[in-house]
Amino acid sequence: MNASFVVLGITMTLGSVLVSRHFADGRASKAGFAATAIAGLGVIMVGFFPENSVSPLHGLGAAIPFVLGNASLIILALSLKMPAPLRLYFFLSGVTALLGLLAYASSHDLGLGEGGIERVVAYPQTVCLIVIGFYLAVRSSARQEPRISPGRAARGHDARRHG
Repeated sequence: MNASFVVLGITMTLGSVLVSRHFADGRASKAGFAATAIAGLGVIMVGFFPENSVSPLHGLGAAIPFVLGNASLIILALSLKMPAPLRLYFFLSGVTALLGLLAYASSHDLGLGEGGIERVVAYPQTVCLIVIGFYLAVRSSARQEPRISPGRAARGHDARRHG
């Protein structure tokens, strides 16, 4: 068993469910978050079934995030209300990973080796999840900044100092 994959998969699945409750506002974004959650279940399978133990289950577990997880990046890029650079990043990450998957599936490692091309398929999804986590954290904290009226600000009142 590889506990890091199990933890990543649990985080992907629970994170997708929790985040979708607040940010999924249409069918497409709900489908994108559902695909990410299902991809997390595949990652859990990879953790429980290492390639040297039950290879068919490991392969199935890897295929789920490779296909659904990376497709979800494109779906979320097209459906979520995010800043344009973030949407573009998600879209290009999903496209890059899916093109990497086509190369991997056709035994073309593009000079990266089998492990390298596999990383091209796997890592964009994880990095995008980290990026959106930071974006949501910053967005959330910006909404919680104390607001002071212009009149109070002119008189030198700062809600952060007197908080």
